[in-house]
Amino acid sequence: MSSYDLGITRIYTKTSQYGLWYLVVSFILVLLLQDTYFYFIHRLLHRPKLFKWLHRGHHRSVEPTPWTSFAFDPPEAIIQAIFLLVTVFVIPLHYITFLGILMTMTLWSIINHLGFELLPCSSRYNWLTKWFIGAKHHLIHHQKYNTHYGLYFTFWDELLHTQDSNYQK
Repeated sequence: MSSYDLGITRIYTKTSQYGLWYLVVSFILVLLLQDTYFYFIHRLLHRPKLFKWLHRGHHRSVEPTPWTSFAFDPPEAIIQAIFLLVTVFVIPLHYITFLGILMTMTLWSIINHLGFELLPCSSRYNWLTKWFIGAKHHLIHHQKYNTHYGLYFTFWDELLHTQDSNYQK
């Protein structure tokens, strides 16, 4: 019998249980929390002693490709998975919201590892790209290693001064 069957997780199936508004709120909340978790874990993984054991495999791609988004050493994959595992036991999530989070995480990671921006140059420096991580932002991380640790948003890099000073939003 699974944790879901036993009612241990906070995953639910009826939208009426929390209302439709909560689908959006919980989705945004989890993305913000996941970005926070990822930023601090990712920054920790860049410590020299941890890097060589946990994160070097991912950085073998100095020029990332979509495949790079799936290139993780097993211990790092477990560390990243812990967030979602804990989340389903703590935050009530509709199963569609949870699937949306998984899809967003996967697609975002693939797009950020393209090595080129999907948006045309003219739209690259607007309010949207200022706060969201794109391929150019993440490419700098793969080239410099000591900047740009976020997953979705740039605000942790801004607040904690890990944003590359030459990066043009």
